[in-house]
Amino acid sequence: MLANQRREKILEMLREDGSAKVGDLARIFKVTEVTIRQDLEKLEKEEMVIREHGGAYLKNIGNHVNEFYVAHSELQTAAKEKIAAKCLEFIESGDTIILDSGSTVTEIARKLKGFRNLTVITNALNIAMMLGTEPGIEVVMTGGEFKPPTLSLTGQKAADFFKGINVSKLFLATAGISLKSGLTYPSLSDIIVKKAMIEAAETTYLVADSSKIGKNAFASLGALSLINYIITDDGIDDKDRKLFEEHEIELIVAS
Repeated sequence: MLANQRREKILEMLREDGSAKVGDLARIFKVTEVTIRQDLEKLEKEEMVIREHGGAYLKNIGNHVNEFYVAHSELQTAAKEKIAAKCLEFIESGDTIILDSGSTVTEIARKLKGFRNLTVITNALNIAMMLGTEPGIEVVMTGGEFKPPTLSLTGQKAADFFKGINVSKLFLATAGISLKSGLTYPSLSDIIVKKAMIEAAETTYLVADSSKIGKNAFASLGALSLINYIITDDGIDDKDRKLFEEHEIELIVAS
């Protein structure tokens, strides 16, 4: 991997997690700690990060939170709303569901207002705040490490929450989806949480707008066989649609 590519990946991880340690980055990218320090020094000069002893954190984290839940949510808004509306067809009174963190899943949460006799388990603080005052919805939050840029909880403690839990449905987010790379995400800490969510759910619905198809992020969760259905919008092109069908992947297109 070229230095510029590595620095871009480091920045992608910081935008997701907020901070990172030099030692962890060195292990992930299989380079020396000296090389990572040089990368962070370069990113600091570009005013993207702030270095601290043993690592670095994203500059202006508050701005990135706003970008994630305002500007980011405006991207592909119509597509996300279509997907969320389609997801409601698979949610029934009496269900216990898991809502992953992410902008498309947040749209699902928005549309759940007014539901009765529903239990929602989530690692997303914004979803918990959105549904926590709804009289017909019981909200349960995982524990875990707080990720400021995405207002979510992650890590081993978040994953451990799902041990011994059985739910009917999971609505899972993704950063990238392809037949070759499977499901991919910017953060390694999220992988164990998403795996635990999948193991706890009888049925997993991957919710992804068509812009995510064919894209790859840094960390791989695994093959598409981990999920039961993909719910996407009608922006998916005929080539991708045909490929999914040929590989017997259950595709639900919201129009």
